[in-house]
Amino acid sequence: MTPAELSELITETARTTLDAHGLDSSVVPESATVERPRNPEHGDYATNIAMQVAKKAGTNPREFGTWLAESLGAHEGIDEATVAGPGFINIRLAAAAQGKIVEDILTAGADFGHGDELAGSAINLEFVSANPTGPIHLGGTRWAAVGDSLGRVLTARGAKVTREYYFNDHGAQIDRFARSLVAAAKGEPTPEDGYGGDYIQDIASQIAEANPDWQQLGADEAQELFRSQGVELMFAHIKRTLAEFGTEFDVYFHENSLFESGAVKAAIQKIKDNGNLYEADGAWWLRSTNFGDDKDRVVIKSDGNAAYIAGDIAYVADKFDRGHNLCIYMLGADHHGYIARLRAAAAAMGYDPQQVEVLIGQLVNLVKDGKAVRMSKRAGTVITLDDLVEAIGVAISTITDAVLDEVMLWQNRQLDEFYPVIFLDALRVKIRDGHRVVNKACYMAVGIDMDGIKHILGLWIADNEGAAFWASVCADLANRGVSDVFIVCCDGLKGLPEAVEATWPNSMVQTCIVHLIRAANRWVSYQDRKPVSSALREIYTAANEDTARASLDAFEASELGQKYPQSVKVWRDAWERFVPFLQFPPAARKVLYTTNSIESLNAELRKATRNRGQFPNDTAALKTLWLMICNIEDKRAAQRAKQAKRAVECNGYVEGAKANGWKQAINQLAVAYPDRFAEYL
Repeated sequence: MTPAELSELITETARTTLDAHGLDSSVVPESATVERPRNPEHGDYATNIAMQVAKKAGTNPREFGTWLAESLGAHEGIDEATVAGPGFINIRLAAAAQGKIVEDILTAGADFGHGDELAGSAINLEFVSANPTGPIHLGGTRWAAVGDSLGRVLTARGAKVTREYYFNDHGAQIDRFARSLVAAAKGEPTPEDGYGGDYIQDIASQIAEANPDWQQLGADEAQELFRSQGVELMFAHIKRTLAEFGTEFDVYFHENSLFESGAVKAAIQKIKDNGNLYEADGAWWLRSTNFGDDKDRVVIKSDGNAAYIAGDIAYVADKFDRGHNLCIYMLGADHHGYIARLRAAAAAMGYDPQQVEVLIGQLVNLVKDGKAVRMSKRAGTVITLDDLVEAIGVAISTITDAVLDEVMLWQNRQLDEFYPVIFLDALRVKIRDGHRVVNKACYMAVGIDMDGIKHILGLWIADNEGAAFWASVCADLANRGVSDVFIVCCDGLKGLPEAVEATWPNSMVQTCIVHLIRAANRWVSYQDRKPVSSALREIYTAANEDTARASLDAFEASELGQKYPQSVKVWRDAWERFVPFLQFPPAARKVLYTTNSIESLNAELRKATRNRGQFPNDTAALKTLWLMICNIEDKRAAQRAKQAKRAVECNGYVEGAKANGWKQAINQLAVAYPDRFAEYL
């Protein structure tokens, strides 16, 4: 029995079990989440479906879990099914069921995993698509492996897949590449905005040898020579490298061909004619906000040159015109804004934006001898796909570290579609970097689900806390199933609200009240902190924005406000992101302020990491933090079980306590915001 087959069995059994007890079975999701328990002694798999649907069906998770475990245990493929904790179900497969997987694979041979669900689908799968200004680095390598695998899976399920590589061979980066080649050929330093590295010198030498009279050319002619031949040489190198890695493409598409063929001009004229392009401030703008983008985009700049999106508009049209009914783009973390942008481009041209799917990958962090290796194509310090293949070969060994394996399973697990509240925060951990110890940021997300249970959604480690990395965190959560969040509670980091709203445009970004209080008190002497905090309390407990503003004005005019103007400034600067808090009903405010889920967890983690001191590398820190969280949450689960006078078993989930006052809070929010909660109740 495969995990997919087990998920299907659990889903069907859950429906029949609810029907047998006269309860609503329509609340059961299309597929049940199935994961490996952290401790193998607890079984082969675990599911939280009882906790997901019990209350919606009109029962409690433990009772439904008991019914479901009993029904599952009667299946011939399951040796044992038991209820753990508040309603988790641990499952041990029968030996025959496990052997059946091997038998099925051997029987089916090369046909195993094939089907016809996607028959009739024509999918354009674009991946890697690195600029032809240098070799493929490890960021592109990740997409080469993932994209090639995804293409094989889609093909196996019946789809006609076109694997496509898009060469960005038009624009300023190619001009910089050409100038760098000319400088290298002349023996001059790399231009300030150019590309360095041995590969530039190698390509420049090849072009110079093939064209011995190149120095007789004018400056423009020489640059065009090095541009055209340099791109072709780089293009050939990229194709050869990918082939050696085992990744083949059906189409290599050149961006420049869209301009040379007139496709860009035709696309611009089409959206002018259909009214989706308008002129303002000397430029031409796409009405992308009409199609879900966060702002309108410049297509033709005021100097008359086409912006980058002009090629994107023509390119997406070309894909659909070639007969594809699904266009998948696999892009890096710095392309998060392209999700709405590409869909808007498709819609403006008259195509279905839902047939554009954008997958966002995370950044690749490299560590050598415990020290971060920074990559820069322009500086010539890239770690390339060629380097990887040379170092470890194509058949990369599997991870054997049991703890890291469990961390990765947990970190990549599927999440709920909707969370009423997600808290975002980062704590600092000490990690060795060569001969010194540095403070790094451990990014953390905690979500409160519809039942009020707090879940740690993931951990991510980076050199510093910044909005760009938070954007990749949000992308990761979205790729793992989180399609909507009502409130995202975070600190006042510049750019963070925009990163959140780019992922979940319907979410309400709320500055964390505790962060505001702490930031304001940073400027206050110890003896004055209590009266200052009391004055600030009048602001965030106000009935509405006018009352809150009056309280802030009163604090500013007071002796304390005059003494600590920076504390006043903290609230004034954050006002726009603070005031949404005042719209919430009283019970919801209490959950957001007093729960402060992530802060309480961070406090325990800080205490544990202080005792630990420092970590040898990022991986060691991640594993240790995960084990700390498991320990903290297992203790909380045991305490709740003791209070409820019931037995508890450890399970494969990191699960927190229930938010205090949640039932009242969710009821008030559902009444106040019916359009946001109706489909999830």
